[in-house]
Amino acid sequence: MSLFAVVNLALHALLRNVSRSLLTMLGIIIGVSAVIITIAIGVGAQNFVQQQITGLGSNLLVIVPGSVTQVGVRTGAGGASTLTPADGLSVASVPGVAAVSPIVSLHTQVIAGGNNWQTTVTGVAPTFTFIRAWSLERGSFLSQSDTNAIAKVCVLGQTVISNLFPDGNSPIGKTVLITNVPFTVIGTLSAKGQSGIGQDQDDTVLIPYTSAMERLTGLTTVNIILVSALTADDVPVVQNRITNILKQRHRIVLGSSNDFNVRNLQDIAQTAAATTGALQALLAGVAAVSLIVGGIGIMNIMLVSVTERTREIGLRMSLGARSQVILEQFLTESIVLSVLGGIIGVLIGVIGVIAIALITGWPVAVPPQAVVLAVAFSAAVGIFFGYYPARKAAHLNPIDALHAE
Repeated sequence: MSLFAVVNLALHALLRNVSRSLLTMLGIIIGVSAVIITIAIGVGAQNFVQQQITGLGSNLLVIVPGSVTQVGVRTGAGGASTLTPADGLSVASVPGVAAVSPIVSLHTQVIAGGNNWQTTVTGVAPTFTFIRAWSLERGSFLSQSDTNAIAKVCVLGQTVISNLFPDGNSPIGKTVLITNVPFTVIGTLSAKGQSGIGQDQDDTVLIPYTSAMERLTGLTTVNIILVSALTADDVPVVQNRITNILKQRHRIVLGSSNDFNVRNLQDIAQTAAATTGALQALLAGVAAVSLIVGGIGIMNIMLVSVTERTREIGLRMSLGARSQVILEQFLTESIVLSVLGGIIGVLIGVIGVIAIALITGWPVAVPPQAVVLAVAFSAAVGIFFGYYPARKAAHLNPIDALHAE
């Protein structure tokens, strides 16, 4: 018999009892839809984590001060205050480094006209927007000449703009007072939104780091140094090179602890991805159990079907049907049940994913390979659990089958 004829016979056999066929497919439908929803949520969560890490900067490394011991008490990270702009210049010469920006931060009040706002004022280098992958909305960013001249210029974040200039007029060219020092606004940053930990990234004022050190804080050291590697693959190598060059600059002797730390944000991304992946695997395992239960249901119904159609099988055999044809027919019925259940499960899963995204706002994504895998797995379930009933039908004795009640 041709494949078309076998499939046609299988469909006619299944349509004889539609309700039973649908109930048989229910386990497969639930399992496949659960797999689709689980993978979609897992992939969406991984993409969200990656976006959050990418939003922090381009292949980012962060150099932070280390700890010092004072009268037997260790200050903890950040207590050393040994990082200088000269360290940043040295790091910029390291092979594999794309950009470097010293960071000097202070939390203070800023005033414009009759409005004031307490925000974070951050001294940065002209490379800051590249490192943080942060674009301008209008105006221009801080230049190297502004840094060299210790210029009194600033760039405002959107939250600061909305509070200092609520009338909606452009702040470009206007003056804001930062600790009573007048700074001219030369640009505005595009909205970046909240960070992964809920911090408002738009609540900031950026000025040249030299101006922050000379005009506002009087410090000779910087809070941190941001470094961008050329590529993500360069990050581990660059991290080691930076550590070595700073050890030389800070005269760290062998056996002594460093007075700085070079942190790699990819570690955070990998940890988050591993956690999400483990949870996704757990949920997918639960969904796979549903598929197996569905497969057992198919095998049970097919065994019942063989019992109900014993005389039909005997009649077909007596008319010349070979055992192989009987095997193919019942195996095809099992595969059709599971594949149809898989397709319906995919449709329900996609609808469920869309509903979850609309109701909860969670990030979701349905990779095409997940759909193909779910349908293929459901077909495999049909073959695996349908083979035994099909083989049993194919090996019936025609004479005994004809005498069956």
